[in-house]
Amino acid sequence: MTDKERASSEYTYEAEVVDSSVIDEGLLRKVLIRAGRTLAQPALEAFEMLVDTSTPPQVRMTMLAALTYLIMPMDLVPDLVPIAGFSDDLVALTAVISLWSSYITPQIRNKARRKLDTWFPI
Repeated sequence: MTDKERASSEYTYEAEVVDSSVIDEGLLRKVLIRAGRTLAQPALEAFEMLVDTSTPPQVRMTMLAALTYLIMPMDLVPDLVPIAGFSDDLVALTAVISLWSSYITPQIRNKARRKLDTWFPI
């Protein structure tokens, strides 16, 4: 296999992983209800970027990783720790959102905002 074929194969594999990976929206909602509205906004933006088919594969992979980190209860600062438990998740989410902010379209922001307002009525 040539280097070009291997690189192409690796890129295809990454795209297939993103397309076949799903963040369970019900589980995400459960975690976000516990975490609160402040964390929910960037998480929902990341989720909408993940499910938007126009988002490039490398961006989707990053969003998948950040959302997976959020859903895992035992991470750098365990989510069970009062007050500080979700702080590392917020940092991770805002970091990847700012890294890929050019891919957040108005449609993605609107979908995330509508979901946020439904899950956390004002």
